[in-house]
Amino acid sequence: MVWWKAILLGIIQGLTEFLPVSSSGHIEIANYFIGNDGQFSENLLMTVVLHFGTALSTIVVFRKDILAIIKGLFDKDDDTQRSFVIKIIISMIPAVVVGLLFEKQIEALFNGKILFVFWALIATGFLLILADRAKATHKGVSYVDSLIIGISQAIAILPGISRSGATISTSVLLGIDREKAARFSFLMVVPLILGKIAKDILSGDIDFSSSRIYTLGLGFIAAFVTGIFACSLMINLVKKAQLRYFSYYCFTIAIIGLIYYYWNA
Repeated sequence: MVWWKAILLGIIQGLTEFLPVSSSGHIEIANYFIGNDGQFSENLLMTVVLHFGTALSTIVVFRKDILAIIKGLFDKDDDTQRSFVIKIIISMIPAVVVGLLFEKQIEALFNGKILFVFWALIATGFLLILADRAKATHKGVSYVDSLIIGISQAIAILPGISRSGATISTSVLLGIDREKAARFSFLMVVPLILGKIAKDILSGDIDFSSSRIYTLGLGFIAAFVTGIFACSLMINLVKKAQLRYFSYYCFTIAIIGLIYYYWNA
């Protein structure tokens, strides 16, 4: 993979992992328009590196929250943090089950199914509009809420369905406080990303010897830096109920993509 594609994919991954516009969908769109010149093992390694960059950016942004959670786990009198961890674990179950049972079917959707991505972006746009109209509350995440949010995260495995958009929108529609919804949405994905990275590395499908270190490094830095920016920005936008602007973006990209697709069909 050439260096500028690594940087471009890193920027796309870093921005769209947190902004509610679907990182997987945008990576598919980028590959559709600029081409994919790498081998499977090289592309898989780049995917792992980009996801690690965004996972690390989440840890940096929420470092105080994560430290508080870790300290709380060792404090026998702190039930709040233990309860939060249990909710995170519950939220992971649907995505883990779907990922393990339907891995091949999901991978097939990431193999040039660009038309599916465009229609999924439209669905994401409508979901964001609904969430933006929800009333502000101060409710926290319950155990039942965490399972429902987890189901929305499992659905967002599909390319074009935004994970952050689906989980935050579901949280807000459940009546959860917007800032708490964003915090829970971003923290709940870190274990999943790290688990997926470990699974890909242990799968044996990655050929580390054939990859170029500098392109991987450029992609990682781009994903990490833009991830920090996007994560911080998204928290503020959710609190201000400005998700609808991203729905307009999703509609625009999807419509332009559909026109281009059918024009050249």
